[in-house]
Amino acid sequence: MDPYYAGALSIVPPIIAVVLALITKEVFSSLILGILSGTFIYCCGRGGDANLIVGTVETAFKEMVVKFDLNIVLFCSLLGSLVYVISMAGGAKAYGQWATKRIKGRRSAMISTSVLGGFLFIDDYFNCLTVGTVMRPITDAFKISRAKLAYIIDATAAPVCIIAPISSWAAAVGSNLKETNVFESETSAFIATIPWNFYALLCLTFVLLLSIFKVDFGPMYKAEQQALNRKKGELQGVTKTDDEIEVKADGNMFDMLLPIIALIVFATLALLYVGGYWGDDPAYHTVGAAFGNTDAGPALVLGSFGSLIVAFIMFVGRRLLSLKSFMQGVLRGVQAMVPACMILTLAWTISGVCRDLLQTPQFISTVVEGGTGLFSALLPAIIFAIAGFLSFSTGTAWGTFGILIPIVVTVAQAIDPNSQDLIVVTLSAVLAGSVFGDHCSPISDTTILSSAGSGCIHIEHVYTQLPYAIIVAVCTLIGYLIAGFTFNLFLSLGTSVLLLVLLVYIMHRRQALQKA
Repeated sequence: MDPYYAGALSIVPPIIAVVLALITKEVFSSLILGILSGTFIYCCGRGGDANLIVGTVETAFKEMVVKFDLNIVLFCSLLGSLVYVISMAGGAKAYGQWATKRIKGRRSAMISTSVLGGFLFIDDYFNCLTVGTVMRPITDAFKISRAKLAYIIDATAAPVCIIAPISSWAAAVGSNLKETNVFESETSAFIATIPWNFYALLCLTFVLLLSIFKVDFGPMYKAEQQALNRKKGELQGVTKTDDEIEVKADGNMFDMLLPIIALIVFATLALLYVGGYWGDDPAYHTVGAAFGNTDAGPALVLGSFGSLIVAFIMFVGRRLLSLKSFMQGVLRGVQAMVPACMILTLAWTISGVCRDLLQTPQFISTVVEGGTGLFSALLPAIIFAIAGFLSFSTGTAWGTFGILIPIVVTVAQAIDPNSQDLIVVTLSAVLAGSVFGDHCSPISDTTILSSAGSGCIHIEHVYTQLPYAIIVAVCTLIGYLIAGFTFNLFLSLGTSVLLLVLLVYIMHRRQALQKA
């Protein structure tokens, strides 16, 4: 389908979807209406006729078919199956009982979740679903809300990946940096942005502050109080399929740990394999080059399938589960992931409508390029805000920095050709803003998978984490304002961290006074 430049109208579909989702707390209808509004604008712009209504619906489904990513759907389905059969075999229950004897409280449980999220830096999809699978029994045991678990997962997945030199995100950024033909080494350029990626660093700091000091406010405070006051075995804000798993065997904690370890190992090896580490081209025979050349979707499918085979050998081979029970668990696990896969499909579609049909990136590019005369000191803060808005609207961080990196490099060079610092800080602002928008967007795949991995109702995850993401973004914005004037990392980042600590303290005190 030929694109149509819709200008400012190109951001109407995501705005409709986001506003309706927050008002109605029903994400499916909100996304569908957002998609149809976008295809309606497209059909009108391309010259609507008597078949305008039919064309609107037909265009929506055509774009859905184009944007559907079977690899990610297969990965989600296989991982759902793995979680289900582990629970049926009693592995999750046994692991939860073992872990609760060693993790002594809510603080330790939240910190452990954060640390595990920090270790799984290879890919955000893998991070979201794996951390949720491992930590959900433990956080349930200590009455930590599913909304809080979803936030910790979401706030460590993309932020960790975007500052890890070896990750699928680093590879995507590196490929965009290479296209600019400005940097001698894309890897060195990416590493240079890490200390200036304020949103990612502050996000991880914020999670640790909340976990260590057990601070909550806003909608998250309400969710946590409901979790603390619930009766034993009772859960709020969870997906309907979550408590329908029937434990059919008396497994041990290794029935939980070994399949998950196998998943990590197989996924890592598959990422290297797909990236050509063992291929014929010697250019990819190093770990860094292979990760830079890999495709996360097919690799994660291979990794999750391998871990499911390990679970089959362990459970059926030891007669914890019969062949029939195991296969029933596999099918029920797929069924449990259907809502998440549906939301992902709709999110991909609305993103495609905006990017491919209505040309939202070109509209944003026009806005950015029109600001070449802006004072250079304001550029990082402005770029952070624009990247956050674009990522929030389209639900994709990768698409956002893919759009903005070439533009930002050109703008920074036009403002000050001799300032390498300006290029590095502005590039960091692009990456930080992309993660911020992706983090709090209801149509972001990372947000959706965080909900799925934690077993939290999607829209509850969205509105409980939104105030937290905005607070971190405000501190980040101030840090980039200072960085634009000083290019002093210690001063700008240090100010942002101090401001973040101060805001956490103020909000905590305010919540305590309201409670009193």
